[in-house]
Amino acid sequence: MAQAGISHAWLSTTAAIVCWYCSNIGVLLLNKYLLSSTGFHNPAFLTLAHMLACAAIGSILAGLKWTPSKLIRSRQQFLTVVLLSAVFCMTVVLGNVSLAFIPVSFTQTIGSTTPFFTAILAFVMQGQREAPFTYAALIPIMLGVIVASGGEPAFHVIGFTCCVAATALRALKSVVQSILMTDPAEKLDPMSLLLYMSCTSILFLLPLTLTLEPNSFREAAALAASSPSFLYWLVANSCLAYLVNLTNFLVTRYTSALTLQVLGNAKGVVAAAVSVAIFRNVVTAQGCIGYGVTVAGVFLYSECKSYNAAATATAGRAFEDDEAKDLTDREPLLTSKFVHTGDMQVHNCSKHPPTSRA
Repeated sequence: MAQAGISHAWLSTTAAIVCWYCSNIGVLLLNKYLLSSTGFHNPAFLTLAHMLACAAIGSILAGLKWTPSKLIRSRQQFLTVVLLSAVFCMTVVLGNVSLAFIPVSFTQTIGSTTPFFTAILAFVMQGQREAPFTYAALIPIMLGVIVASGGEPAFHVIGFTCCVAATALRALKSVVQSILMTDPAEKLDPMSLLLYMSCTSILFLLPLTLTLEPNSFREAAALAASSPSFLYWLVANSCLAYLVNLTNFLVTRYTSALTLQVLGNAKGVVAAAVSVAIFRNVVTAQGCIGYGVTVAGVFLYSECKSYNAAATATAGRAFEDDEAKDLTDREPLLTSKFVHTGDMQVHNCSKHPPTSRA
């Protein structure tokens, strides 16, 4: 029975990781394909389609009780969701815009700098300090991006700027979320938060799309009429956008935070390799070296964070053990005994037992 339980847990974890990888890489590649190979250049509309799918699928699964569902219970919680939705919207839109100008492999290199922006923003906004070695690990992360940028044949200023902005906003969202949702009563589980952010994002994206891309709905309808495969890919891409978040939730449940970081870093490498194989974009030796330096820096940063967290936890336990030992070693000056005399209980605080009375 125990062996069967372990096998089932291993299969569930493996399936979640494989689905997470496939959905992540699938969304990236389909975003790139739809925005650069079909004549459809409307990243805001594409983001709106993603949010519509996330809201629809999330509502159905929550209604069926297949995913967690927690209600918003306070004004503070509602304002937090609105703020996070605005940042989330801009992150996805800018990420999609960057894919229209630069290769997926280069976006993965830039996206690997998320720890750099997270550490800087956490220090500025929360005063959160890291160990010196942790900050030192940020140097190769940025150095690798600089080297890769210089060796990127398809470098584009607009695409590069949008991708860097999207990466910084992704870090900002995590920091803001950690600040605003510190109260356990105010916290939302990832799937409930995704559902509320998707619905709120639609309210942001609909007027944005109508303003910046007024012909996008007409262009999408024309492409779907002339080429049904465009509609199939658009629907599949939008559904995968929800699956990315669902599988991320499952991987987080089945593994540890450190494992999730390592898997995320490896996923970027796999996505870059797959995109090069499919889109055949030119990759230089300098670009590969730069990406390698960045990935190495990210792994080093993760290791430093984990080591510091473990050292802090060990020091805390040692302090508690010392306090407990100190309290145990303090013997009372007088021993306390309870002496029963008939039906009465007498609390005696002398060193010697009481003499019996005749």
